[in-house]
Amino acid sequence: ARKETGGRAEILIERVLSDHAALAHIRASKSPGSGSRLLLAGNAEAQVTGRDGELFALTFSVEIMPFLDEYGEVPLPPYLNRAANASDVDRYQTVYAKDPGAVAAPTAGLHFDNAMLADTLAAGVRHAWLTLHVGAGTFQSLRDEHIEENRLHSERVEVSQQCCDAVQATRAAGGRIIAVGTTAVRALEAASTTGALGPFAGETDLFILPGYEFRSVDAMITNFHLPQSSLLMLVAAFAGKRRILSAYRHAVREKYRFFSYGDAMFLTPGNSE
Repeated sequence: ARKETGGRAEILIERVLSDHAALAHIRASKSPGSGSRLLLAGNAEAQVTGRDGELFALTFSVEIMPFLDEYGEVPLPPYLNRAANASDVDRYQTVYAKDPGAVAAPTAGLHFDNAMLADTLAAGVRHAWLTLHVGAGTFQSLRDEHIEENRLHSERVEVSQQCCDAVQATRAAGGRIIAVGTTAVRALEAASTTGALGPFAGETDLFILPGYEFRSVDAMITNFHLPQSSLLMLVAAFAGKRRILSAYRHAVREKYRFFSYGDAMFLTPGNSE
């Protein structure tokens, strides 16, 4: 995008609110003020109508989703330090993704293809599906106010009655609930804040850190996360700080790949220390 003054701007859509309205992050040499216009491809434009914390409220002259389908790029994590290419459209997406709305893939799920999902079903592993629209805050380093206020960036979550029934039936039969990714963990725990898992559709700013009592997850599959991130705090809360540090030392020694396109680990609960 370009500002009216001619300067360049990069827009990362965080949340689509309606056909023409969205909340977004804007990277520019100088933040655009309310009322300013951003000139887009295809003679489209977006007007800044206000701020919501770190996000800019934008009104688009065209329908947002068709515009993004034609002109948008896959938003890769900033640490990849490269532009998206054609292969990312397929590779940076889980095979079971359905509802648009996340700014990043739940990367633990990238290890699963359709054949593997079929194999797990054949082996008697049940699947349950939920939605968490990953926000850009997942890549941000923790700040003092996150810890002091015991809350994080907000993300949209949808946990259906069908998902809850599957979890409860598995638990009743003596099985384990294995969450694929910290996204699934946060969604299930957000739907369990009253003590028991129940259908949930809404926002969560749940901050899981050491000392948290997990209610709905018995094991998890997760990639290796950025230092000083909320995701690293979550896995340390689940498996224990010492075990996580040991796992990371092993991963470095054996030259595992880290982060979004990297390797994964299987975690079981441990002492939070």
